[in-house]
Amino acid sequence: MSARTKASSTKITRSSGNIFADIGLADVDEHELKAHIVICISRTIAAKKLTQTEAAKRMGVAQPDLSKILRGNFSGFSLERLLGFVRALGSDVEIKIKPPRNKHEGRLILTPA
Repeated sequence: MSARTKASSTKITRSSGNIFADIGLADVDEHELKAHIVICISRTIAAKKLTQTEAAKRMGVAQPDLSKILRGNFSGFSLERLLGFVRALGSDVEIKIKPPRNKHEGRLILTPA
């Protein structure tokens, strides 16, 4: 089969904008929030010019576990634990609860500083 035939037989589905919803995961908001927290962890490690070993020591985890987290394998870590990692790396975590903009269910939002 030629590359052109393979390409023409590939089904393309438009994304909803949320990969976790697109692949059918439960707790979509939580997965998305965790992903954003992991991005914050990664950026903090880079900004502080830490090695994974140094960062893992500060966070209280083994370096291979930190590597898994940074590669997107964070489902075994709770939101609370991930936020603890952010704090261990020297960032403040502020949680704000407010009324929703409309009468629908509230949202989970992460706003990195």
